[in-house]
Amino acid sequence: MASAAGTSGGNASLADPLLASAKKQVGAKGKYWEAADKEARRAAKESGGEDGRPLLFRTYKVKGALLHTYRALIFTRLIAVLLFFAWRIKHNNSDIMWFWTMSVVGDVWFGFSWLLNQLPKYNPVKTIPDIAALKRQYDLPDGTSSLPGIDVFVTTADPIDEPILYTMNCVLSILASDYPVDRYACYLSDDSGALIQYEAFVETAKFSTLWVPFCRKHCIEPRAPESYFELEAPLYTGTAPEEFKNDYRSVRREYGEFKERLDSLSSAISKRSDVYNSMKTEQGDAKATWMANGTQWPGAWIDTTENHRKGHHAGIVKVVLDHPARGHNLGSQSCTHSLNFTNTDARIPMLVYISRGKSPSYDHNKKAGALNAQLRASGLLSNAQFIINFDCDHYINNSQALRAAICFMLDQREGDNTAFVQFPQRFDNVDPSDRYGNHNRVFFDGTMLALNGLQGPSYLGTGCMFRRIALYGIDPPHCRQDNIVVEASRFGSSILFLDSVSKAINQERSTIPPTLSETFLTEMETVVSASHDKESGWGKGVGYIYDIATEDIVTGFRIHGQGWCSMYCTMERDAFCGIAPINLTERLHQIVRWSGGSLEMFFSRNNPLIGGGRLRILQRVSYLNMTVYPVTSLFILLYALSPVMWLIPDEVYIQRPFTQYVVYLLVIILMIHIIGWLEIKWAGITWLDYWRNEQFFMIGSTSAYPTAVLHMVVNLLTKKGIHFRVTSKQTAADTNDKFADLYDMRWVPMLIPTVTVLIANVGAIGVAMGKTAVYMGAWTIAQKTHAALGLLFNVWIMVLLYPFALAIMGRWAKRPVILVVLLPVAFVIVCLVYVTVHSLLGGIVAF
Repeated sequence: MASAAGTSGGNASLADPLLASAKKQVGAKGKYWEAADKEARRAAKESGGEDGRPLLFRTYKVKGALLHTYRALIFTRLIAVLLFFAWRIKHNNSDIMWFWTMSVVGDVWFGFSWLLNQLPKYNPVKTIPDIAALKRQYDLPDGTSSLPGIDVFVTTADPIDEPILYTMNCVLSILASDYPVDRYACYLSDDSGALIQYEAFVETAKFSTLWVPFCRKHCIEPRAPESYFELEAPLYTGTAPEEFKNDYRSVRREYGEFKERLDSLSSAISKRSDVYNSMKTEQGDAKATWMANGTQWPGAWIDTTENHRKGHHAGIVKVVLDHPARGHNLGSQSCTHSLNFTNTDARIPMLVYISRGKSPSYDHNKKAGALNAQLRASGLLSNAQFIINFDCDHYINNSQALRAAICFMLDQREGDNTAFVQFPQRFDNVDPSDRYGNHNRVFFDGTMLALNGLQGPSYLGTGCMFRRIALYGIDPPHCRQDNIVVEASRFGSSILFLDSVSKAINQERSTIPPTLSETFLTEMETVVSASHDKESGWGKGVGYIYDIATEDIVTGFRIHGQGWCSMYCTMERDAFCGIAPINLTERLHQIVRWSGGSLEMFFSRNNPLIGGGRLRILQRVSYLNMTVYPVTSLFILLYALSPVMWLIPDEVYIQRPFTQYVVYLLVIILMIHIIGWLEIKWAGITWLDYWRNEQFFMIGSTSAYPTAVLHMVVNLLTKKGIHFRVTSKQTAADTNDKFADLYDMRWVPMLIPTVTVLIANVGAIGVAMGKTAVYMGAWTIAQKTHAALGLLFNVWIMVLLYPFALAIMGRWAKRPVILVVLLPVAFVIVCLVYVTVHSLLGGIVAF
């Protein structure tokens, strides 16, 4: 788990820095935003609310002066693009007509794609939760709460690619959240079925009996211990600073021992299993994996057999911590300590381990299948009204995050029609320069705020709270039929689960889950079995959508298409943080899956052009943009390779008159960046964020996106889907450099086009310099102008590919000045080679 940024300039000892004060920051609202709900708040204050519920979030819009200028520039550029198309058609004069035709088609696509991207940004809206109002309404004087229940889902697929320590930190941050402890439960889905994951989960439950009350007592942030203890000067906002120093030392020591226990689990399980297997000779050659209680592990074994391997094992559901009303079931195994938690609530939320059953006879449907298994198991056990899911490499960075999402769900305005609340994704392991645009703030702080002004943001896969019945495929209240029939053909054959669905629809709530009898636990294992959701509506109209690499976008599309809306939650302190792949190859593999899944969506029944009957028009446009944007890369790649024309002896022009053509292009491109500058202002991002987005889009457009398009073509021809590859969260073996992965270049075939583009542009610039040296005296002013304009395009491509050039350098990239020296040297070498060859062969071969 990467550390959060520490407070700079402080002493790292415990004597004083723990009492450091927070730096003054601009609020979550931002200086370019103004209140958009004054009338609604005034009316609610005067009437007390239409149904007795207060307004629980604030709405802001971009200030008029900036917004009107932004819209005017979008309209102006649209006119300019149309005039440019008309000019090109009128002057259809080129030295290579087929290339001219391709470029015109490309320009039309660029214009269409830009319009799809820009139209939904017409009315950005920022929504900020009012947690104080929520507490006033729902926290009762006796210390209890009337807040609704929440089921928290954590998914992990592999303990190697997704290290156990990340997963357990995620779980600990959830258990320590500031939400009524009896109103939420945490469910971990382990798709590996490995005993090490379960035993690590049990160890985490034990450590939580110390960590959770420590967090509550001292109000610490963040509540993931790995990130918290790596802070140089943790901010203290509690009321007992002297006691905190002693508690801090004790808990940090216990956390170190906890990590050692996690590290030793693999060898402990192996040794224990060897001992038991030596005693159970009647088992024959099968070498089982044994649990600490002396029973065989029903999941995947270390020495795999047919029914005990990853991809083929029985379903497992184990309640590690029972509901706090019944007390946890750790007994004497709780973490022993001497800390004083007398006036602190030391109860822990319910904690459940799930490993869904798998069989070679069934498609497991990747992450969507795991989430649906959690959805069914939680429906039987806690059946909370709301659900929030996390990838295992994310953790809760703001303990108020769950309350923040609930603000939108319970608000009197559109709360009942809100299906999900999406939070921005933030990453705390990214290199300071964000070389590969991992923060992606142009999307998270720009595009998502824009969609917030429409039907709402799309579902982004993690850090998103859902209304349970929306996931069940139930329509929103304003278009819902009465007396909904819960059918087995749609939800599966479990009678207990069908009953839980009816209760969820009718909002029949129970604060305490059913008694954990053997029969009940068997039923839970049944609903997570490999075959349970077959021949039903799961993965189609119920739950998370199957048969696509990006289940998140399609699931959000299906819900929006039923008429639900969604909200985007902005908080001053980021709600969640996670791990991003800072290695270029891993990052590109991630992009291939995302963009490939988007294309799959376009060619499925969830095509935005025909699906989603209740989608609003601009929301449909935004989804269309999400599904077709990878196609743009084909034309970008074509343009990026056009510098090879420098190698042709004669002058070749894609469009005549060339000077006027280039001027048109420069004006249109400049207008894009002026519009981008205004987006930077209202989105609250930096020029570096914007520029990294431009650079990585070019890298992706010459590697990942064309690969995704190729995958899609193969898929259409062979009916084989996009190969799902879990993004590895493991780092390079260099404990002294937290950014070691950044400098580890892993060559894969998809990088060939990018390398080709880089070499072509280096060669083109060198040849251009050589031609200038040879022909400068013979060229006319027009030829010199054309050469300069063409060279400008080559230089622009090189600047955009600068991060890729650094990646090629590996560890030498730690000194970027080397690249600044090497590139001009490469240009000069190519130039000298051209001049030399021309002087030797110029009379024989034309250059």
